[in-house]
Amino acid sequence: MASGPGSALPARFLNAATDVLGGARVLLDPEVTVGYGLDWTGRFRSEPPAVLRPSTVGEVAAIVAAARTHGVALVPQGGNTGLVGGATPCDGEVVVDLRAMDHIGEVDATGGQVTVGAGVVIARLQEVALRHGWAYGVDWGARDSATVGGSVATNAGGLRFVRHRGTRQQLLGVEAVLGSGLVIHHLPEVDKDNTGYDLAGLMCGSEGTLGIITAARFRLVPPPPDLATAMVGFFDTAAAVAAASLLRRSLAGLEAVELMTSAGVTLVSEHLGLAAPLASSPPAILLIETGDSIDPMARLAEAVAGLDGVADVAVAADDRHRARLWRYREGHTEAINGLGPPHKFDVTIPAGALAEFIDVVPALVATVAPDAQVWCFGHAADGNVHVNVTGLHPDDEAVAEVVLTLVADVGGSISAEHGIGRAKQRWISLTRSAADLATMRTIRAALDPDGICNPGVL
Repeated sequence: MASGPGSALPARFLNAATDVLGGARVLLDPEVTVGYGLDWTGRFRSEPPAVLRPSTVGEVAAIVAAARTHGVALVPQGGNTGLVGGATPCDGEVVVDLRAMDHIGEVDATGGQVTVGAGVVIARLQEVALRHGWAYGVDWGARDSATVGGSVATNAGGLRFVRHRGTRQQLLGVEAVLGSGLVIHHLPEVDKDNTGYDLAGLMCGSEGTLGIITAARFRLVPPPPDLATAMVGFFDTAAAVAAASLLRRSLAGLEAVELMTSAGVTLVSEHLGLAAPLASSPPAILLIETGDSIDPMARLAEAVAGLDGVADVAVAADDRHRARLWRYREGHTEAINGLGPPHKFDVTIPAGALAEFIDVVPALVATVAPDAQVWCFGHAADGNVHVNVTGLHPDDEAVAEVVLTLVADVGGSISAEHGIGRAKQRWISLTRSAADLATMRTIRAALDPDGICNPGVL
């Protein structure tokens, strides 16, 4: 595989790429390409030898053909908001920037479907869906920069998982250029399609290792009715986790249940210059949002009144206050990054073990990194907790070893929604069997026989 600056790439590959894209869309200047070599956390850094910017599936297919011919590895990249180094070209790969593939097809307002290019940002997809009386069911804080292609490649989950599930559940079909050079183009205009293997489902979560996703067709969901939002503090983590479970059963319109800790909310408050959202400082906090066609605020108040262990409550009186409450949750990633490049462990824990896991993780980390700080937050209703650790060297993996081993020991998953990337390669066997991994390798070899598709991840 090629590595180093652009001049170290095979000249014939660069000539082929230039013939396809023109010189303006083949980026070689290190001052221009530097941002493509840094992941969002700042932990993974590289110097990509080249960045290619195709705008059509035909151009992507031509790039893949040239890469196969000349033995050049490719890393697809969109908004570059990944948190596990999955789109960082750390081994000299060429970056394929898909953001120019930002077309949105006609919305099927009757059936609730739309086809969009891989470079479309999630916020734009959400806006277009709403203009046609629908909504897109997946949402997260990086919506203004994260792209469709990356969200499919990582099977993004996000804030509304409890209501609509993840990206795979919204996906009807994909267009993609496989590592073999074949172009698959199956974007069905029907919800039910039982014609053989689910190739879209296979590509979803593959982290760019099977090919490059160029477009996707999504099912849309009904827009939420009036929303009611509240921040509820609890005397302990166990009470907060129990409340999340009860809310799933008692609120049919539940949209989100986000878990935070007092330390995390304080950090966000200081970072953003916000006043504390609750009068007290309870150790565990839920941000709860529900939608209902009939008086959602009354339904939320009734549900909260039935919860045990409540220490404090703040209710959003209007949309402005609602947005303010959400800032405390969505500001976590930015605030934590302000302390230095974090080690991120996006994991899922069985519901019965979630509270204890959150409580014991800080002490567990202290056994191998006594000066580190641990920040836990996440999606309480589906057991997804983001364990962020600051104060570590970027190459220190001792914390990953103890945290991910604990996750496996309690029956969890070492990756809930961000993928394996580069950060978790060593530990995938903790939660996947030898037969699982052998089958994945067989699939990968069949669809990417030359090993050019994001070879450094998964």
